[in-house]
Amino acid sequence: MTTTTERPPATRAIVVPEKHRKDRGGDAATGQKASVWVYILVIVCVAIFGVPFVWIVLTALASPQQLAEGAAALLDLSNPQWSNFVEAFTKIDFLAYTGNSLFLSLLTCILTTASSATVGFAFSRFRAPGKKVLFTIILATMMIPSIATLIPTYVLFARLGLVGTYWPWVLWGIAGTPYLIFLFRQFFSAIPMELEDAAIIDGAGWFRIYVRVFLPLAKPALLTSALLSFTWAWGDYLAPSLLLNINNTTLAVATANGYVDPHGSGIPTLQAAAAIMYLLPVIVIFLFTQKQFMGSSLGSSVKG
Repeated sequence: MTTTTERPPATRAIVVPEKHRKDRGGDAATGQKASVWVYILVIVCVAIFGVPFVWIVLTALASPQQLAEGAAALLDLSNPQWSNFVEAFTKIDFLAYTGNSLFLSLLTCILTTASSATVGFAFSRFRAPGKKVLFTIILATMMIPSIATLIPTYVLFARLGLVGTYWPWVLWGIAGTPYLIFLFRQFFSAIPMELEDAAIIDGAGWFRIYVRVFLPLAKPALLTSALLSFTWAWGDYLAPSLLLNINNTTLAVATANGYVDPHGSGIPTLQAAAAIMYLLPVIVIFLFTQKQFMGSSLGSSVKG
């Protein structure tokens, strides 16, 4: 009895037509050229946006004589003036103003994030007549520049006796911001309806659904909202300069007005050193949260 072993069919070599190979080669070459141009564009953008920061660092490390001699003298880092940072820290009550800025920024961050998340959840899940119209009106307010509402807002707070206090930031935080409301509304809308239905069947109310089900899923959006609202409050100059006095103002106002000579002129080396110290908290926070921040922003944009 003879057995025959069937051989597997010979593997056919995939022959790519000459025309297609040329097309693939052309596509690869085109892709490489595009990548090169993208890298060149990125390098140019980094150079353009990095020049002001490099200039501030060089100014902070320069002496007044170097600053008077011009840009070429600033590049000489043989004798950096680290004392500019010490003088900038001690010339004003830097720690006290930093504490004021941190307090206002954290207050705004917590209240704005909480209120915006709640409103975004309501727009996402509640069914009510006129909801779309109201949401459109809220989005339309994003088109109004904040400078246009600053003076009426000041008059309102002055008549309420709130100028010189932190109450305006409390009220702004409770009101939320249109952009963050939109962010949360988009995020909550992407959560499946079955999850909400399951919670309702289990007997959960809306508040419990919001706190126990939706908020734990919204950690990336909460982090993004907290980061944005913190940086907005930390970098705000106009509102604290109008609504606060010299004793409870923020670091942004103090660094802009506190470094002057006896003639009333600004001292650029100290202002630059103070500006670098002023930026450090925001840079550190962003570096630790950039992954979650970018992920949440991209996710919200795709889902929208």
